[in-house]
Amino acid sequence: MTELSEQLNQLKRNESKVTVATLVNTRGTTPRKEGAKMLVGEGGRVLGSVTIGGCVDAQVIEESAEVLDTNAPRLLELNLGDEEAWEIGLTCGGTIEVFLEPVTLDDKDDTTLVYYERARVHAEQGGRAVIVTRRDAPNHGAKLLLFDHGEQEGTLGDTFLDQRFAAEAMEAMASGKSRTLFLENVRAFAEVFAPPSTLVVVGASHVAMPLTTLAKTLGFRTIVVDGRPRFATKERFPDVDDLRIGVPSELVQQVPLIATTALVLVAHDYKYDLPVLRHALSTPVGYIGLLGSTRRGAAILNLLREDGVAEDALLRVRVPIGLDLGAQSAPEIALSILAEILATHRKATGMPISEKVRRGLK
Repeated sequence: MTELSEQLNQLKRNESKVTVATLVNTRGTTPRKEGAKMLVGEGGRVLGSVTIGGCVDAQVIEESAEVLDTNAPRLLELNLGDEEAWEIGLTCGGTIEVFLEPVTLDDKDDTTLVYYERARVHAEQGGRAVIVTRRDAPNHGAKLLLFDHGEQEGTLGDTFLDQRFAAEAMEAMASGKSRTLFLENVRAFAEVFAPPSTLVVVGASHVAMPLTTLAKTLGFRTIVVDGRPRFATKERFPDVDDLRIGVPSELVQQVPLIATTALVLVAHDYKYDLPVLRHALSTPVGYIGLLGSTRRGAAILNLLREDGVAEDALLRVRVPIGLDLGAQSAPEIALSILAEILATHRKATGMPISEKVRRGLK
C-alpha cells in the first residue's frame, strides 16, 4: 500500500491521468500474486509490474492507453500458451486476468484515489480495510470500501450483491489475502489493506544501518532505538521512519509488538538485551532475533532462564540470527536477517526453491 501511494504521488508531478492495472486472477504458479500492480501514465511512464515482464506487461501498457482514451475500465483476459506462460513464470499454459481502470490524479474526488487513501491511512494506524471492485458490465469498476470496525461505503450497484460480497470480503480481510469473488455471472476483486510490517532495531550499530535501508526497500516501517545520540543520527540512518533516543527497554514498550512486528537486537550490550527481551517475550511479537555468537546467546538465555522465563518462551529467541548465507559484511548480515524475518512472517521453509520443488513441497 505504501509503495502504491508513493508511486501515485510520483506520477502526480508529471501526469494528470494514469491507468492502474491490477493482477486479479491467475491459474498456475507465478511469482507475482493477485494484487500486483502496474501504473501507466498518460505520458507513457510505467511504474511497477503485474508479472515479471515480457508479453503480458507489454500488452497491459498497450491497453492502458485505450483505457485512458475512453476513460472506461476494462478486464484484460489473456490465454497463454506454454511458451508465453514460461516467460512470465507460470509452470504451464493458463489464463491470467488484469483489471485496468483510469484514475484522474488531479481530481480529489476520484473514487479510486479517495478509497486508496482512506484504506492506506487506516492501515498505517494499525487497522485493516478491503476495497471490492466489480469487474463486469454494466457496473465495471464500481467499488465497495469496508473497514475492520464495520464501517462501509460505496456500492457495487446491487444491495444483495453488496451484502454477499461484503461478507466474503471480510473473510478475505481476516485472512490477509486479496482474492477474486464470484457470484453466478458477477465477478469482483477484494483487495486487502493491512498494517505494514514493522521492524524494530535495538542498537544503532553498523549492522543496523543497512538493515533499516533494506527493510525500507522491502516495505517495512522501520524504528531504530538507542540510548546514544552520537550513533542514533539521521546521517547514519537516512531511511529510518522513526529514530528514538533514550532507554531502549522503556522505548520498546511504547511500540506495539504484534504478529506483524519483527524485533532485532544488534546492540551487543547486556544492559539493552536483557530488559528488552523480558518485555518482548511477554508479547505476541512475530519475530525476535539477537545478534551474537552461540556462546553469547546461550549466556543471555541462561540469565533469562534464571530470571524465571519459561523454556517455551526462550525458544522464540533466534540466536545466532539470520539464515545461513555465509554472510560476512554488515550488508550481507542484514540480508540474512531480513531473509529469516520474511520466511518467518510468511511461514516459508527458507530452503532453496529448487530443493523445495525436488522434495515436492508446496
